[in-house]
Parts: sequence; structure tokens; C-alpha cells
Amino acid sequence: MSAFVSPGTPSIVAIEGDGTLPQAGVIAYRIRRGVVQVLLMTSRDTGRWIIPKGNIKPGTTPSKAAAQEAFEEAGVKGTIVSSTPLGVYTYAKKLGSGEARSATVEVFLLQVKKQVKKWPEKGERKLAWVSAKKAVELVEEPGVVPLLRGLTEFEDVAEVRREQPPKTSPEVDKF
Repeated sequence: MSAFVSPGTPSIVAIEGDGTLPQAGVIAYRIRRGVVQVLLMTSRDTGRWIIPKGNIKPGTTPSKAAAQEAFEEAGVKGTIVSSTPLGVYTYAKKLGSGEARSATVEVFLLQVKKQVKKWPEKGERKLAWVSAKKAVELVEEPGVVPLLRGLTEFEDVAEVRREQPPKTSPEVDKF
């Protein structure tokens, strides 16, 4: 692994031996009235809907980098559900120099506990809380869509639970 100074940022970023840029991202979620909601944001360059993600700095774990990106880009803080990623995908990242480099993103689930009023990239992106199903429709990144689809299964289970009447306990004979 080597390191380089990322164009446009003052920090050093790790590069894998094969030239792949390691990144970390999050699917930030909350549950409101029994419904799973996912936080999406727009990219700064094209305005497409994406999840928070960014470079993993040397000495930082992927899960910590993911949580940091969620704060910097979307102003949310919370708990990474597991140190094991929900999934991994690769895409072509366009660098400031115009060069394209392969980036591999480890994606973690972040249960949002707090949305702050001020964060580093506030005003640079639009944010939207949407259902997991709506997120699947809005996100165009092929590697992210299957991960979001997995969350729709939780929505489907929650929907079934809301539609079924609560189970009552059987009568107990009283002595």
C-alpha cells in the first residue's frame, strides 16, 4: 500500500498495491413510525442521488472512515451497526486531475442517532430521507442498489407486521 496527496484535499490517502483507491461509505438509516428511512444526498458534481462515501485515510479503520464521511457530507452521527461491511462495490472514480481510478467502497450500516445543524459540507449537497424502496429508484450507482434492496426486505417485514392484528395470548385457566 502506498499513499498520495489527493487532488483538492490536503490529506493523504492510501492506495492499494494494485492502484485501487480504498473508500468507505454508509447507508445511514433511521426508523420513523415503524418505517425504515434511508438518508440520500446529492453528489457535488452532477447532483445525482448517492450515499455518503470517501477515502480511507492511513491509520483509520473503514468503519470509522464511513462514520466520519456521514458526518462531513450529511451531518449525521450514529452507530455503525457492525464492523463487518454490509457489502463492497467497485466503481471508476474521476479524480480532480481528470484521471479515472478504480475505487473499492466498503459500505456499512449507520443507525442515525442525531442530525446536526452545522457540518463541513453543509450547503454543498441536498439531503433527503426516503424509504428504502424509493432509494432503490433514486440511486443510480449499480453497486449500491443491491445493498439498498436488502433494506427493502426490512420494510416488507414491517409492512406485514403493521397489517396483521396483534396476537393475543391464550386464555389461562385461573384456579
